[in-house]
Formats: sequence, C-alpha cells, structure tokens
Amino acid sequence: MRRRGLLGIIGLAVALVVSACSFGGSPGSTVVTSAADSTTSASPASALATAATGPKPAALPRKSAAGGSVTSAAVGDMMLGNTPDLAPDPGTYFQAVKPDLKYGAQVVFGNLEGTLTTSTTSKCGSKPSSDCFAFRNPPAYAHYFKQAGFTVLNDANNHSHDFGAAGLTRTVRSIHAAGLAQTGLPGEITRLNVKGIPVAFVAFAPYTYTASLLDLPAARALIRQAARTARIVVVYMHAGAEGAQADHVTGREEIYLGEDRGNPEAFAHMAVDAGASLVIASGPHVLRGLQFYRGHLIAYSLGNFVGYGNFSIHGNLTMSAVLRVTLSSSGRFEQARLYPVELAGTGRPVPGGGAVSFVARLSSADFGASAARVRSSGVITRRG
Repeated sequence: MRRRGLLGIIGLAVALVVSACSFGGSPGSTVVTSAADSTTSASPASALATAATGPKPAALPRKSAAGGSVTSAAVGDMMLGNTPDLAPDPGTYFQAVKPDLKYGAQVVFGNLEGTLTTSTTSKCGSKPSSDCFAFRNPPAYAHYFKQAGFTVLNDANNHSHDFGAAGLTRTVRSIHAAGLAQTGLPGEITRLNVKGIPVAFVAFAPYTYTASLLDLPAARALIRQAARTARIVVVYMHAGAEGAQADHVTGREEIYLGEDRGNPEAFAHMAVDAGASLVIASGPHVLRGLQFYRGHLIAYSLGNFVGYGNFSIHGNLTMSAVLRVTLSSSGRFEQARLYPVELAGTGRPVPGGGAVSFVARLSSADFGASAARVRSSGVITRRG
C-alpha cells in the first residue's frame, strides 16, 4: 500500500498529542508518560494532559525494583474492518483469544494498522479501491481494543496516515480517551510504570509521519534516550516486504512496491546495541522467525492478528500468534512463549493452527546458531 507525500507531520507530536515535554533535554523528542498499574499518579487516559504540564520523567533509580519482572504480550496488525464494512459484534471479536492476550501479562501491545476517525478524505482520492487501501474504524472502536486487554497501541505503520493529519490526530485522541497508551509518532517515547519498573516503548516505520527506521542515527539516538530513563525498552519496527512470499528475513534492504521498507535485521541489531531489551515487529503480514542477539529476543514479524476483510487470508497468511515475553526488572530475557492463532472467516482470531512449527522452521532457516529454539509447546529458549 503506497503512501502519499505529507506535509506538516513533524509538528504532530505538539499540535496533536500536546504531549511534548523535554526528555533528557534532547531537542526534537517527546515523551508520553502512562500507567500500567496503580503505582503512578498518571493514567493512560490523562497522559496528554500530564505530559502537557511539562513534568520531567523521574531520574532512573540506581537499582531497579527488588526482584520483580515484567511480562508483555504482543501481536501484529489489527483492524476491525473498514467503515462502512465493519466487523460484526466487535465487542466479542477477540473473545476466543482474550485468555492468551491477558493471562499473566501486565502490558499487551498491538499494531493498529489504520485509523480511528470519521474523516472521509483519504490518501486514495479517486483511485479505485482495488489499487489503494485506506483503513478506518469509528473512534469508539478504541474501547473494543481496551476490552480485549490491550494497553499499548502502535501508530508507526503505513496506514496510520490513511486519512491525513486529521485522521491521525483523531486516532491518537481516541486511543487515549479509551484509557490506552500509544506510540510511534516522530520522536515519541512512551513510558509506562509497571509494578514500579520503568518501561519505555519506541516504535518505528519507514515514513516521515512516524519515527523513521530509515534514519538510523536518529533512531539510535531515540532508543538511547529511552534507555536512559527506563529499565526495560521495547522497540517495535514496521519493516520488511509484504505477502506470503515475504516470510524470510533476507538480511538486506527490503523493497516493496518500489518503497524502501528497511533492513529489518540490521535495524533490530542496531536497536539492541542502542539499549533495546526486546524487539518486536509486524508489517510483512506474515509470520517471520525469531532470533537472539546479544541475549535479547527479536521477533521479526508477528503477522496479522485481527481483521474483517482488511488483509489477504490464505495459506501461511492465516497463521498468527501471541508472543508472551517475561523480562527481568533490568531488561534481561527470562522466558517467552508463542501461542498459535489462526484467522478464521474474514479475519477473526481463534486459538490454534500451525504457527509454532512454522516459526520454528523459519527461525532455524534464517538465523542458524543465533536462531531462537521454538519447542512444540511454543516455549522459546536460546540455543546451546
């Protein structure tokens, strides 16, 4: 899906989120401070107002919380149809997979592959719908993601600007109004307090209206900023070519429809070197393999997770998964597991399918000695 040239987006973090505040004194960065438990006075719904008052994030403690760990669940691309063709009974659309999303996880992350807006002016203009895709759900649909258990939604992707700056503005406001945190805008660091442990999310895609993964020096600087005031840093990348034939990580720059989608492996390794505790990804619309780099897990694509006619569903594109990862309070890998999901009908997620064995094969084929070992139970361990 192609993007159009867009103006005025760099100012979005100020004009739209009104969440800008100095993060470590570095220019051009924003931070949204949200809560994942009751230990902080800020709530996700009030993150805009909290950040607007300009409080500087608390200095990182010399020692992390005694013991403790943080468990996150992550999934790939999500949309609940496309107005006016919307998923039936959206309040129950996640029902079958809610246990896998919520059980034991303090943070649940997903990529919102589209907008939450009533705007009708899209990037497609007069183009036929078969040649251009612009996704939108009603703003109130943010509550269905909340009900499903999500705590953080990502906007760093090629559909977040389908309805221009106005559509993205409404999307971010709708996410926050539902009590969810959001990430992925230029220069944006989203900080959560999870059981007293500072956790940061930073998300990237190959576009100027997102934090860009094509500008490696800027991306590296933003991740390093996040690492200075968070014990755990989760980096998301919307990277790589698309489709059923794009299930392998190439180790090279990946081009799709003439568009540079980055070098996912090089970007992920850079992110870990810069301070990422965990790297997760989607964008190829198909599952990809898992790798350990310097002791940190990288999930190169979690595929599609939910749709209603939004995504192609055939062959390996029907497979999805929930990735659950537990990190120590200092960001060290402790354990992980992949829960298989398949997309039924027009895109409803239900437990089951061949995702575990598929990801295990891809991991071994693409990464050799650095591949994650994915057992038949879905348990993920390092080799050796």
